[in-house]
Amino acid sequence: MLRIGLTGGIAAGKSTASAHFAALGARVVDHDVLARRAVEPGSAGLVDIVRVFGDRVIKDGSLDRAALAAIVFNDPTARERLNGIVHPSVFAMGRAADRQARADGVDVVVHDIPLLVESGQIADFDTVITVAAPVEVRVERLIASRGMTRQEAVARIGAQASDDARAAIADVVLDGAGSAESLRRQVEEWWAVHVP
Repeated sequence: MLRIGLTGGIAAGKSTASAHFAALGARVVDHDVLARRAVEPGSAGLVDIVRVFGDRVIKDGSLDRAALAAIVFNDPTARERLNGIVHPSVFAMGRAADRQARADGVDVVVHDIPLLVESGQIADFDTVITVAAPVEVRVERLIASRGMTRQEAVARIGAQASDDARAAIADVVLDGAGSAESLRRQVEEWWAVHVP
């Protein structure tokens, strides 16, 4: 089973690449989904987050993601504390997804991990692929697609590893600066060469 770690900064095009890997037949494990599952109401993760950050991050019994983001994207220490709560659960769920894929006879598993550099899982994968796009392109995408202010977009990008850091750990760098179709073609070209 070929295990791929797919990463990329926010708004670089990683989701487009991930969706195309799925369309080509890979099983995609979305670590953002696992992270949400790790902090569902009633989870140990949510209890720990409230213990560390207080009730200000809860709304109607669920995690108030906007309130938590306002804290952690402006405070690296708070972000480290949050990652220390969430990452162990996400790692365990990712390993379980791999076991299930192996049991199901899946040939290619793509772990879609926005924070691959930050979480230190690089050695866990046969291949690491990153999707890169210039910061200004990503800022404009975040403003257009998510309604962020320029300041919010820059802060969100700045809270993640740099494109240089992601490129340094990658076996392959895909160019996400252009159209979605261009990125899909790059995924297909890689797949044609590396997947029997």
